[in-house]
This record gives sequence, C-alpha cells and structure tokens, in this order.
Amino acid sequence: MKFAVPDLSCGHCVSTVTRVIKALDPQATVEADVAAKTVTATTTASSEAVARAMDEAGYPSRPV
Repeated sequence: MKFAVPDLSCGHCVSTVTRVIKALDPQATVEADVAAKTVTATTTASSEAVARAMDEAGYPSRPV
C-alpha cells in the first residue's frame, strides 16, 4: 500500500512513520521517499489501520 504523507520532510519523520507501522505489524517493510513525500508499506495490517496510526503520530496521510 502507498500513502501520500505531506508532512514527511526528514529522517526523523521517516523513523517515526516506520516505528508506528511496525508497531502494528513487526514484519512490515516500510519504504519512504522524502522527496516525493510518500510511504510504501508491505504489511498484513489494513490500510485504514496504517493511515490511522500515522495520523495519530502526527503524519496525516491519504492512499495513492
């Protein structure tokens, strides 16, 4: 699943987003592109759960 994350701007943002996704699914793989402001996750968690977790962490997102 891929999300647009407008507030993704640095390595700290990437580590926070990665941490919250891995809290949902420790086996998840997360790739972030700061320049494109996107996050791609391969996970067993639902896209709704991932979006909610990122939002709660301060990184609102939308699926792309």
